[in-house]
Amino acid sequence: MLRKVRTVAAQRKYSVLDVQTAKEVALAWLQSMELDKAIAFGLPEIDDRYHVWRVPLLNAASQERIGEVVIDAKSSLVMQDKSTTPAILEARLLGRNGEATTKKVSRANGTYPLSALRNTIALGDCEDILQDLPAGSVDLAFTSPPYYNARPEYTDFVTYEEYLLKIRKVLQNAHRVLAEGRFFVMNVSPVLIRRANRTEASQRIAVPFDVHRIFIEEGYDFIDDIIWEKPEGAGWATGRGRRFAADRNPLQYKPVPVTDYVLVYRKHTNKLIDWNIRAHPNQEIVNASRIGDDYERTNIWRIKPAHDERHPAIFPVELAEKVITYYSFKGDVVLDPFAGIGTTGKAAAKTGRRFVLIEQEPRYVEIMRAEAKLWLGTAAAEILTINCSPIDVSDVLL
Repeated sequence: MLRKVRTVAAQRKYSVLDVQTAKEVALAWLQSMELDKAIAFGLPEIDDRYHVWRVPLLNAASQERIGEVVIDAKSSLVMQDKSTTPAILEARLLGRNGEATTKKVSRANGTYPLSALRNTIALGDCEDILQDLPAGSVDLAFTSPPYYNARPEYTDFVTYEEYLLKIRKVLQNAHRVLAEGRFFVMNVSPVLIRRANRTEASQRIAVPFDVHRIFIEEGYDFIDDIIWEKPEGAGWATGRGRRFAADRNPLQYKPVPVTDYVLVYRKHTNKLIDWNIRAHPNQEIVNASRIGDDYERTNIWRIKPAHDERHPAIFPVELAEKVITYYSFKGDVVLDPFAGIGTTGKAAAKTGRRFVLIEQEPRYVEIMRAEAKLWLGTAAAEILTINCSPIDVSDVLL
């Protein structure tokens, strides 16, 4: 006779035991605000680390994620301070231009509206900040997410599964803010977890392949895999390959890693990429954004890595410039949800784009606020700052 396996919720004696009950609690909350007809539910998930249920909220018409209800699993009460506010839900239902998202936003000549977002630097968790951005307001996302515990500086995630869940939530929220048919480009590589002692083996985790699966599941289409090749010798710091170099025994061979992946995805749409070009409302900008003769012919890009004592893992400005130039128009909004010290913002300003930089480490945000004055001069005073002070440009030389 098979024994019935008790769920985590039952083991912890929660009041909310299953998905259906979580939906019922969320539905009652929406009904109290008269939003139940316009909002549908995604699949609720139990987060037993914090003893809560998370119920994704979707626009009933478009099925885009617009927020979540967070329920105290022990008391079954909606946590108002953790859930998306009614005001934000209503705003997101209206979409990026104040019109209902059930209607196709278009003009007489078949063009689409340009984003009204201005340059932004935000302090906080990107998962939260992204929920406050208007739908469809970003034209390109380019980022390099934190390494999974590959260095002592990165130990925020208890398990690899928790790390991937974070990536998934960021991709979900970025999908909503990306404009139709626009691109998300991610620089990511396998990570090496060093062995704790000589009796254990080190572990190499194929992060790019797990991230690819999440992109596809979250509504993105795979476009390209670009290989960022670093100069020979760049990977010896990992220690990988030294044993084989000394002994040359079969089975011990491990090549020194000198590459990263730059994975390119497009937000799923039935429209061809040509539509994004033809329907741009300012064809002069399209022409001004054309790429010159000196462009990368293949998917292997040879770029020297960058180093900065202020941050343990930055990518070179050259890499960001190439991505931004190839996958956006001048004047577009470029998002980096893991902005670090702002390399993407520097490249965006240099190439005539706007930027939205999100970073949860205060000292890195302070660096970006200072660096922005070098990127933009006195115009840095116009940057929207979220959860941090406005930028004082009184010390900028005219």
